[in-house]
Amino acid sequence: METDNQNPAMSEWGPFPFGEGAQILDIRYDQVFKAVFTRNTSKSRAALSDLISSLIGRAIEVDAIAANEPPINDMRQRRVRFDVACRTEEGELVNVEMSFNPSADELVRLEYYTAVLFTGQDVHGESKKYNALKETYQIAILAKEKFFPDEEFIHNFLYYDPDACISFGGKTRIITVELVKTKPIVDKPVEEMTNAELWAVFFQYLTDEEKRAKIIEIIKREEGIAMTVAALGSITKNEAEFFRNLSLLKGELDWQDHMAHAKEKGLEEGLKEGIRKGIKKGIKKGLKEGIKEGIKEGIAKANLENARKMKADNMPVSQISKYTGLSEDVISQL
Repeated sequence: METDNQNPAMSEWGPFPFGEGAQILDIRYDQVFKAVFTRNTSKSRAALSDLISSLIGRAIEVDAIAANEPPINDMRQRRVRFDVACRTEEGELVNVEMSFNPSADELVRLEYYTAVLFTGQDVHGESKKYNALKETYQIAILAKEKFFPDEEFIHNFLYYDPDACISFGGKTRIITVELVKTKPIVDKPVEEMTNAELWAVFFQYLTDEEKRAKIIEIIKREEGIAMTVAALGSITKNEAEFFRNLSLLKGELDWQDHMAHAKEKGLEEGLKEGIRKGIKKGIKKGLKEGIKEGIKEGIAKANLENARKMKADNMPVSQISKYTGLSEDVISQL
């Protein structure tokens, strides 16, 4: 790795993209994540192998990556996803996803696709048997939401009997990484971090200028992350512009998804509020007015929350105003 005589902006794997005025692509955007880890280079393949090894707890080598991106001319399909599906040299199946704005149904979706990945293996034929099925890993890196009530940033889920605390010993695992829980980790000395912690901090703080020194220290220490940065630096200007435009589109789709859930929640809360007010004002009149008022209040709260998320994702104020109905003055004060 680097010596005292080397340029501090260089590593064994190439230049760090941290020069003055440099715009670093946020690797937490799932389309950028996929582009980095599926590039047809040995560095990209080695970086993916290192990432997976750090999260499943044992060394693996990626043998093949499936071509699973949506066609370029079909970018406006609902719920665009950018996962990295691969197979190890031992035949295990691994699907890795970076979810910048996970949906409320994310955990159920993970369970579904884990089953699809596992059952997609061929067990037909006289020579095939169930025990020949390979282990399957569904890895979800969740960027902006906290899904579990504890403070552990990584979880490994297996089948087990919760009453007897006995493991089923199956061949499927769901691994989640909640990046929002890395705040207590980022200030640890780099040499005290586990490989999984190094990766999580790298993903969460790559574009944070206040943590730039820590990120460079991590890059110099962890070879797989250094190769990831090299792959990130190889993305062309045209690709970068495409990713930025796609991020705006994806933000729009995510907003639509959040609004659908918010309206459902607003309706539910409105009904409850309507019933409460209906009892006080009279069943016929109060129920109708209460439901209407509750739904209106629920949707208003949802618009404010979605505006905050869209603003945090650097969407233009005018575009946020268009989709939420909020004034630009209100949005600017959020």
